[in-house]
Amino acid sequence: MPRKVGTPVRGSTTGRPVMVLFDVLGQRWTMRILWELRRERLTFRDLQGRCDFVSPTVLNKRLKELQDLQIVDLTEGGFGLTKWGDELGDYLVQLDKWSAKWARATST
Repeated sequence: MPRKVGTPVRGSTTGRPVMVLFDVLGQRWTMRILWELRRERLTFRDLQGRCDFVSPTVLNKRLKELQDLQIVDLTEGGFGLTKWGDELGDYLVQLDKWSAKWARATST
């Protein structure tokens, strides 16, 4: 079932934008795909290799969903992040920094 804002997703019957995003990001391989596309466009084959040879079916499904959500696009140069994907990456870096501080503070 395609995920989109306004439709029910895991944890939300209303499909609030943040819940749709968390649902998409929580799927296996999605974060890895975004990580691998953070600096350059990649062909399907290159992306599959960088993702530890994820099955083509799963990779196709994740890429289609990310394209439908306008986070990833496909051009002659391969798959890459859109402006929304780039901006999401910036927020994920900030979340990573926050989580590192949180881990240090709570590990004592």
